[in-house]
Amino acid sequence: MKNLIPGISAFYRNVFPAHRARFEELASGQQPSTLFITCSDSRIVPHLLTQSDPGDLFVIRNAGNFVPPYPGNGSGEAATIEYALKVLKVKQIVVCGHSHCGAIKGALQPETLRDMPAVAEWVKHAERGRREINDLKFSPDENDDALSTAIKANVLVQLEHLRTYRDVTEAEGRNELALYGCFYRFETGDVTMYTPENRFVSVHGLNTDQLFA
Repeated sequence: MKNLIPGISAFYRNVFPAHRARFEELASGQQPSTLFITCSDSRIVPHLLTQSDPGDLFVIRNAGNFVPPYPGNGSGEAATIEYALKVLKVKQIVVCGHSHCGAIKGALQPETLRDMPAVAEWVKHAERGRREINDLKFSPDENDDALSTAIKANVLVQLEHLRTYRDVTEAEGRNELALYGCFYRFETGDVTMYTPENRFVSVHGLNTDQLFA
């Protein structure tokens, strides 16, 4: 805590006062529009990346941004998805992978996880994904290395896992929910999004009116 207390104190003195009204409003409840699923990696900061405010994002974070397929075996991920849809009525779910993801690297190199049995068990979600990748229509970027390609493919697999949840498929079928997959290259700041053309394209300069029409 020693290295965190100065930042907490600075937040209380310098940041919180400017947002006091918003936090007081949120005390009566939250209505986030988005369930944002991303990695636990310390280099990824969802609110910084999306420039969103308190109350905007409902967030799931875990190593590898995995979504255990339904029923999720009582996982926190399954409970959060259920709550996001049934109570919060989120309008979109975003699965955001990132460059240099250690979880996917571990899945590709399982020998590196011999001393981490819990991690080895967890990344089996990626191993399952590798078996499913052949069924996905995905055009890799010729400039990506093998790890980046695997990370993007994993995003698509997790979107498919989301669709194993009845609440997700029913809301999507009623056009009350949209699913999106993104890849964040944190060392350059670039974010690409999976499009109907079966490829990831940079969101910078996209015509959002056409894309989300």
